[in-house]
Amino acid sequence: MKYKLWVRRMSISAPKMTVKSHFPWPLKALFLIVVLGFGGAIAMWMYDLGRDFTGHSPGISKQQLADLNEKVSSLTAERDRFSTTVNAAESRMNIEKAAQEQLGHQIKVLEAENAKLKEDLAFFEGLLPNATGNQGITIQRLTAELQTPTQLRYRMLIMQGGKAPNFTGEMQLLVTATVAGKSTVLTFPGAGATAADKAAYKLDFKYYQRVEAELTLPEGAVVKAIQAKVMDKGQMRAQQTTNL
Repeated sequence: MKYKLWVRRMSISAPKMTVKSHFPWPLKALFLIVVLGFGGAIAMWMYDLGRDFTGHSPGISKQQLADLNEKVSSLTAERDRFSTTVNAAESRMNIEKAAQEQLGHQIKVLEAENAKLKEDLAFFEGLLPNATGNQGITIQRLTAELQTPTQLRYRMLIMQGGKAPNFTGEMQLLVTATVAGKSTVLTFPGAGATAADKAAYKLDFKYYQRVEAELTLPEGAVVKAIQAKVMDKGQMRAQQTTNL
C-alpha cells in the first residue's frame, strides 16, 4: 500500500505543487512604491532631457522671463519720461494758445481802434481848411443812424474858425418823425429835461468839439430827419440838417 502511494506520487499523474511566497503585503507595497518612484524619476529625467534638447528648458525660460521683465521695466520708465514730456508740452501749448487768443483779441481791438483813428484823421484833415478860414461856429458832417427801433445814434463835429476865444454854449437837436401816424418834431433836450440831462448838451471848446451820443425815441417812431443847432445864450450860432 505504501509502495503504491509512493509510486503514485512519483508518477506523472502526481498532483501539481504550488510554491507560495512568504513576503508580507507591506513589503510588497513598499517595493511597488520604490519601483514607481524610480520609474517616475526616470520619466522626469527624460522629460527634462527632452526640454534641454529642444531649447525649452526651465533655466532658459527663467532667464528669458528675467530679460523680459527688465525690458518691461525699462520701457515703463521710458514711457513715464515721455508722458511727463508730453504733459509739459501740452501745458506749454495750452498756455501759448491762450496767449495767442488773447493777442488775437488785442490785435482785433487795436485794428478797430486804428481804423477809427484813420477815419477820424481823414475826417479832421478834410475839415482843417474850414477851421483856419472863416470866423464863427460851424457844424460838420452830421450823421445819424438807428441802432434799435427806439435808439437813434448821431455824430458830428462842431468847429470854430479864426482866433476866437473859447466857445461855451449848448447844443439842441430836433428830430422830425412820424409817431402814431402823425408828423411831429421831437426836441432834445426836452422841456422837462433835468439839469443832468441838459449837461450832456453843453459845449465848451476852442477849436472843435466832437459830439456822439444816442437819443431815445418813442415806440413806433419813424425818423425822417435830424437837425442840430448850436446855441449861445439863446441865439443860434450854427445849424445843420441831415435826412435818414
